[in-house]
Amino acid sequence: MSGAEAPDAVDSRRPLWVVPHEVPAIVPLPSRSTEPRWVGVYRWAAVGGDLVAAMIGVSIALLTRFGYHVGSSYLVVSSLLPPAWVAVVALSKGYDSRYFGAGPDEFRSLMRSGVGLTALVAMTSYVTRTEIARGFVVLAIPVLVVSALLLRYALRKDLHRHRVRGRCMHRVLVVGRSGPAATLCEHLESRPTDGYRVVATCRPRDDSNGPLQPEELTEPDILAAADRHAVEVVAVATDPELAGQSLRRLSWALEQRGIELIVSPGIIEVAGPRISVRPVAGLSLLHLERPSVSGGPHLMKAVFDRIVALGFVVVLAPLLIGLAVAVKVSSPGPVLFRQQRVGRAGVEFTMLKFRSMYTDAEQRLSDLYALSDGNGVIFKMRNDPRMTPLGRWIRRFSLDELPQLFNVLRGDMSLVGPRPPLAEEVALYAADDSRRMLVKPGMTGLWQVSGRSDLSWDESVRLDLRYVDNWSMTLDLLILWKTVRAVFYGAGAY
Repeated sequence: MSGAEAPDAVDSRRPLWVVPHEVPAIVPLPSRSTEPRWVGVYRWAAVGGDLVAAMIGVSIALLTRFGYHVGSSYLVVSSLLPPAWVAVVALSKGYDSRYFGAGPDEFRSLMRSGVGLTALVAMTSYVTRTEIARGFVVLAIPVLVVSALLLRYALRKDLHRHRVRGRCMHRVLVVGRSGPAATLCEHLESRPTDGYRVVATCRPRDDSNGPLQPEELTEPDILAAADRHAVEVVAVATDPELAGQSLRRLSWALEQRGIELIVSPGIIEVAGPRISVRPVAGLSLLHLERPSVSGGPHLMKAVFDRIVALGFVVVLAPLLIGLAVAVKVSSPGPVLFRQQRVGRAGVEFTMLKFRSMYTDAEQRLSDLYALSDGNGVIFKMRNDPRMTPLGRWIRRFSLDELPQLFNVLRGDMSLVGPRPPLAEEVALYAADDSRRMLVKPGMTGLWQVSGRSDLSWDESVRLDLRYVDNWSMTLDLLILWKTVRAVFYGAGAY
């Protein structure tokens, strides 16, 4: 047990241990009667950004549609559009502090607002019998929404920079038994950009795995701990004793204090789209949807993969030809390196890469195993002597993997998916690890945008399983976007 003060400072008659966490005194504690100062600053910055975005959209639409000869009616419409946009965003909860800096809801509200503003303009035009040029609306609102998204993204990135330095954080009290509470603390503190700083944990005094039953977590002690540490959020870890009516009363008491309550359902590595709360028989039940690994969505993914791969092959044809010539003249041997990998459902296929090593690389591998920089399962070496000078460069920017576009066209691989494993790696899989092969392996994936060769084996497997469990086209597009940055910086590539 560690922290800024000893646990024996807690009244022994209480049924809870309150364990403070060491928190650097970077900013003064906010008053819970009002919102923290940074929330107000962020909200007003968001409103200002939305007004700027609206003016950008209106200005571009006016200049494009009418040039410098704008009628008075359009000047009135243009002056009303920015405040109307802010009002629609507010109604869509775009300024709700719960979504500041974390999750996609902040951006979804802006896209919903774009649809809402379009409907509002159409209805107003119909009711007032005002003729508004469709070209003006079609240009102004999309430009407005895109500008607002970019400005909000920049604002969020600035907030993340402050949070990495320990500022603009929500003070959190974690409540639950030691095991689930420790897990919840670890997850909350692993991503400071989400804005949660655990300042104390509450757990039963006799919390153990022995025959004695631990004392229950009670509402008065939790409230006392929340008041003592001036927290803004109480996070309840999975606890069967703190549920039902007890949790309901706790939520009422926290509401009166202006403290937010969040509850961990104990389900890990499952993204929000697969989780929904539905009322059943008067109860709010958490439904966990089955992951999409086949059917219509994956048919759409297959079509998308082939169209995009074909486009890349056409656009990058000069680069592919140039790299092929460079590999051929730089060292003796074939241009392409072919290797058997395991694909979807355990079916083996031949993966293509530009050759980046000398032709005797496989024969020299056994002599280098002891020097591996890999994760214990995958052999990797930062300064591999088997690599050619050109091969070292093309690996640095992942250019050696471009021939895998033809694997995508053949249907062996996808643009995004789990890392394609070797047969000997598959032989080491645990029971859960084989779930990675429910989908096609990918040219890129969560493993590439999260560190690639710098990841441990467990981290690599965890990321692949997370992808399989939470796949969506939106996730694929996000990974493709992040891959560009990962390739440019070359993090973990060797």
